[in-house]
Amino acid sequence: MAYYGIAANLVTYLTKKLHEGTVTSSNNVTNWLGTVWMTPILGAYIADAYLGRYWTFISASVVYLMGMFLLTLAVSLPSLRPPSCASGIKEEECDKHASGLQIGIFYCALYIIAVGTGGTKPNISTMGADQFDDFEPKERTQKLSFFNWWMFSIFFGTLFADTFLIYVQEKLSWGLGYGLPTLGLALSVLVFLVGTPFYRHKAPSGSPFSRIAQVLVASIRKRKLPVPSDPKELYELSLERYAESKKFRIDHSTSMRFTLP
Repeated sequence: MAYYGIAANLVTYLTKKLHEGTVTSSNNVTNWLGTVWMTPILGAYIADAYLGRYWTFISASVVYLMGMFLLTLAVSLPSLRPPSCASGIKEEECDKHASGLQIGIFYCALYIIAVGTGGTKPNISTMGADQFDDFEPKERTQKLSFFNWWMFSIFFGTLFADTFLIYVQEKLSWGLGYGLPTLGLALSVLVFLVGTPFYRHKAPSGSPFSRIAQVLVASIRKRKLPVPSDPKELYELSLERYAESKKFRIDHSTSMRFTLP
């Protein structure tokens, strides 16, 4: 809800409150949206390779909350935004452009939020998936139910942001319109922390790039070895050993066999 509460009406705030041109504001919003959807790549990498999903999510949530709090201040405090016509000031002052400091604080808050979403977006759903054992039929069914409710929550939050929050921002107060999703984010993180003792944690598995490099090196070094007639001989472990360790075995396929000697 926090992200959509900002993104849905950001162009309006930039044009009507910060008095940016339509082209400039649209370009700035596009740049921010692109950053928001690129940072999860880094967040997922840090979680898988180093911190794990839990600590990456917690750390990113703190950053996310800092950005939301700063953004709420930027749209609420008179000193951090241009004067409004509703304040009873002269008409010629209504279109006064924001100062460099005001713009700097506003965009600083936006990009702090972008960094925060980079650690929350890719990890909260996978953290939820980690709570279910795919080798247990009951938990596998529960996992499907979890993602159904997960998607429902996302769509409901989007609908709430695109209707109620936009109304609050334009008709009541931008400070309240940004303060509500900030409060919602804080409450959701608090609820997440309450469940900490009950979570299943998946340990970081190291850099995926290292494993890719290992596969490439091994492939080059073993390129002249004869290929067994039975593909099952290529597995490191038997099917029983995979089942005991609760790991999936990837079956061989007939695709790309033209690369074999």
